[in-house]
Amino acid sequence: GLGDIYFHRYDADGMQPFYEKSLALSKAIGDKEGEVIAGRGMAFLYLLKKDFAQSKVYISESLRIADSMDLKIEKVNGMKMMANILFAMQDIVGAEKLLDSLQVIENQLTGEEMQNKTLMIEKKFETQKKETQIQLQKAQLRQKNTLNYVFAGSALAILLISLLGYRNYKNKQRLQQTKIDELEKEKQLTATEAVLKGEEQERTRLAKDLHDGLGGMLSGIKYSLSNMKGNLIMTPDNAQAFERSMDMLDSSIKEMRRVAHNMMPEVLVKYGLDTALKEYCNEINNSGVIHTSYHSIDLANAHIEQTTAVTVYRIVQELVNNSIKHAAAKNVLVQAHVTEADKLLTLTVEDDGKGFDPAELKHASGIGWSNIQNRVDFLKGKIDVQTGEGKGTSVLIEVNV
Repeated sequence: GLGDIYFHRYDADGMQPFYEKSLALSKAIGDKEGEVIAGRGMAFLYLLKKDFAQSKVYISESLRIADSMDLKIEKVNGMKMMANILFAMQDIVGAEKLLDSLQVIENQLTGEEMQNKTLMIEKKFETQKKETQIQLQKAQLRQKNTLNYVFAGSALAILLISLLGYRNYKNKQRLQQTKIDELEKEKQLTATEAVLKGEEQERTRLAKDLHDGLGGMLSGIKYSLSNMKGNLIMTPDNAQAFERSMDMLDSSIKEMRRVAHNMMPEVLVKYGLDTALKEYCNEINNSGVIHTSYHSIDLANAHIEQTTAVTVYRIVQELVNNSIKHAAAKNVLVQAHVTEADKLLTLTVEDDGKGFDPAELKHASGIGWSNIQNRVDFLKGKIDVQTGEGKGTSVLIEVNV
């Protein structure tokens, strides 16, 4: 309404009567969500008026109601407003603690949204269609089986005809079962594709929200604090604490950008798979966690469809992460080779870690290995693992591009 217009104009006096009426009306009719939103608006206008104490009173009440009603999105918005108020009151430590708590809640919301979207996509676009096809094939199979039994019963007097009819029946049965199995497999691949696409879309959205939303907010806070520094007279101890806070803010901005980059690296979209893999391996190597090398042949000039490129990139991330987390390796080598004649991408990831018994892969329940296998299946590729206890691990993947 008009309150929102004044809100976006940062006109505190203009928005005040509208938010006061909205708050009173929400309380009168028992609209708790409206009371939360109007209370947050009141907190914002008092923040604009620099009446931080009154602003904090309104946002605290808004957060209390949102928490009691389990309004998670409104709670997130309220926590962001509270963080702005604390920063304005120069309570840097309190604001940072609040932002840490906010990150946990946003991660929970993101996980729930991703799961709901994935289930919705599977149910709406693929499951019903594939189930219908499977039921149709089964009905056809039952019908043909019935006809075959009738023909076989009618031909009992002639042994040769009976044998031919039986053989014909068995062949048709195998053919129908093969079709059913193929549909089942196609259904699984379609579900996997829906999950992977939903996951990548959510990663892209999260990366954009982190970079544009939280990143912009943190950069704005840094700019405000930098301007405040020249206008404040501080004791040496306070000056040191101020500088430490600025350093912590810089570190937070860098870490936020690193996380956003890993979720959807811009270099992959702009410059292709070869450059993205090279930059990723250099980043891991420069971190000092593990010595990482990268070599490629003809990948830079190859045209790789973006969905395939993103999927291969995620596979490399999972394999390198396994080498770091589970293999206790000191060195990892990533190699990529494209054969233009065969349109084949060969990917190898090797480490000098402790290795493992290959038989364990048949019973592996970890999410990491499951993600790798699902992505290779999605690309209709092949995977070969060479390892042994104390012998390191070499994973070879071939994908048609």
